[in-house]
Amino acid sequence: MDPSSALTSVLRVDVARRFAGGFRLSAVMDVELRPGSMLVLFGPSGAGKTTILRQLAGLERPDAGTIRLDDEVWCDVTASVWRPPQARHIGLVFQEPTLFPHLTVRDNIGYGVRHGSDRGRTGVGPGSDPVEEIATMLGVKDLANRHPRELSGGEAQRVALARALVPGPRLLLLDEPFGALDMPTRARLRRDVRGLLHRTGTPAILVTHDRTEALEMGDAVVVMIGGRVRQTGPISDVFSHPADVDVAASLGVEAVVPARVLTSSGGLLEVAVGSAGRDVVLQVAERDALAPGADVYACIRAEDVTLGMQLSTHASARNHLEARVVSINAEGPVDRVSLDCGFPLDALITRRSREELNLTPGSQVTAAIKATNVHLVPRI
Repeated sequence: MDPSSALTSVLRVDVARRFAGGFRLSAVMDVELRPGSMLVLFGPSGAGKTTILRQLAGLERPDAGTIRLDDEVWCDVTASVWRPPQARHIGLVFQEPTLFPHLTVRDNIGYGVRHGSDRGRTGVGPGSDPVEEIATMLGVKDLANRHPRELSGGEAQRVALARALVPGPRLLLLDEPFGALDMPTRARLRRDVRGLLHRTGTPAILVTHDRTEALEMGDAVVVMIGGRVRQTGPISDVFSHPADVDVAASLGVEAVVPARVLTSSGGLLEVAVGSAGRDVVLQVAERDALAPGADVYACIRAEDVTLGMQLSTHASARNHLEARVVSINAEGPVDRVSLDCGFPLDALITRRSREELNLTPGSQVTAAIKATNVHLVPRI
């Protein structure tokens, strides 16, 4: 099947569950799942993310509510409807790879074909062996005759992913599958998984509390705090415009804006940040090699933005942006100043500084940002 011909699905969840310890889950979300896209369930530990994922997989039942994917009802507690896991046509990968120790890599991957779905949405070529092709895509074809005990952690997780994808699931569910891996292995596997989802047209839902992973992997995000869905939307929108102070705290409270690398020279990158047709060029310290043309997210913490009324030629900050004050909101002992710099940006300043600068909505200021205080996250 051509992945580009797959249709966007709609997932509707409205569930509740009370746990013996007193924790209450009451989650409502209505999200689109585009072919090859990644929806991130994000939030602190104990927010209820994994519980939602397990309910989607059919491994746990809510006390009340419904779960629907398009016109299929997976769960309706009132109507006593419950679709078992094997009937939902989903793939599931946990943090620890759950492989059959007595089977070879090839037999582990092929187990899903023999015992799973026949939906045929793997995206492999006509007449191809799906086990061999998915194994090749994930770089484990040469391990076909090994057993799980002979694999590294990264290799075992690749096999688990291959087994989940081979039957052509309608939806792939990922419960922090990169958390137990070392950083280089994690980075490679993230890239490979994103590429494979695009190629097969399989939508996925990823549970994570790692904000860098959410930015790198996600197209959209659902923020969960205390058992409730607090905000839903595209990654850059939610990270740049948190709905309330609790969401802001869980996300790190910083501007997260799409950008593009222009040049690299002398340890500095120039990146273009565009908003409504206005391009702003930022200079960024080159921590990682990024080629011109690379798409990134530029992340700037409000604490790292300095405001002034004019440009200082002797300042160490390399970025001096003309800005207009959009709004000013008190946050305890400091004020949050929301700016329009050609892209949205926040600055945290003391109340005395705000009074000395005589800032009000509409004021024109200069926002200064050091090159070392702009963090780039590649958009996979």
